[in-house]
Amino acid sequence: MTTRRAFIGTFGMAILAAPLAAGAQQARKVWRIGLLDYASSDPARLALWKAFQDRLRELGYVDGQNVVFQPRWGNGQVSRLQGLATELVAAKVDVLVTASGVATRAAKQATSSIPIVTATGPDPVAGGFAASLARPGGNVTGLTTISFELAPKRLEMLKELLPQVSRVAFLTDRDTEVGRQLSARDVDAARSLGIILQRVGVRADPKDYEAAFAAMRRDGVGAVIVVPNASFFSHRQRIAELALTHRLPSAVPSKEEAEAGGLISYGADYSDLFRRAAVYVDKILKGAKPGDLPIEQPMKFELVINLKTAKALGLTIPPSLLQRADKVIQ
Repeated sequence: MTTRRAFIGTFGMAILAAPLAAGAQQARKVWRIGLLDYASSDPARLALWKAFQDRLRELGYVDGQNVVFQPRWGNGQVSRLQGLATELVAAKVDVLVTASGVATRAAKQATSSIPIVTATGPDPVAGGFAASLARPGGNVTGLTTISFELAPKRLEMLKELLPQVSRVAFLTDRDTEVGRQLSARDVDAARSLGIILQRVGVRADPKDYEAAFAAMRRDGVGAVIVVPNASFFSHRQRIAELALTHRLPSAVPSKEEAEAGGLISYGADYSDLFRRAAVYVDKILKGAKPGDLPIEQPMKFELVINLKTAKALGLTIPPSLLQRADKVIQ
């Protein structure tokens, strides 16, 4: 009888302990999150990824406890991205988070099953990554910067600042698909403002930048628009220096590039985009399918004016433009 009671007691305790053990096992789940970026790991870029990680921490994901991050940086080299994406897929990450369109393309080519969340990049529908913004389908979702679509707005601001400007260069990256040509939208906007656009393509090499800016000056370019590009972001200080050296007012896509010396910037708040990407990751880890999560466009846009650069160029910023600025760098 004693043996039978002991058996029943032990069996009962095992029954009670089973759910607890299962719960403990579930609680010990450590998620693997891959980070794929075309840019380098410079402080400003790392600050954006920190914003992503900070938001995840607010949502309950603590690095080293229930989540592990596996970063891969392309350092501005498109050729490296495919191999880096393949590494992350081989590491069996649970979610792959990308920054830039070329990083998303590499991730998409590496996997059709692992969820991909885009923190930044051009329109994923136009890029062929998603069926629509509302219903992406497939394994890609996240945020789009729509920064390329803001080029006409940057042109308008340059014209307001420089009424006599007649030729504007678009600094583009020859290694990326979106950087190889000007859109009809940009050409039409320039024509309506009486501006001739000149595309200047460079590779991710500072020597290329120097030659490009010298050519702009020789060709009579009056200002330059730096297109959204992770490599240009990484080299923002050098690009700002060259623009100043060649006396070319510059319009750049992000506040970080204006803070580095660009004259004016107009674009999405990148830190906000990275934080919102963390929310997507949280939803996916809780069971949501990426194809069912609508792709979001930016909710916050910032106009930043660098008065220090304006003074160095001998320019006076119109009061109407200053009044609209979200930030003025003295």
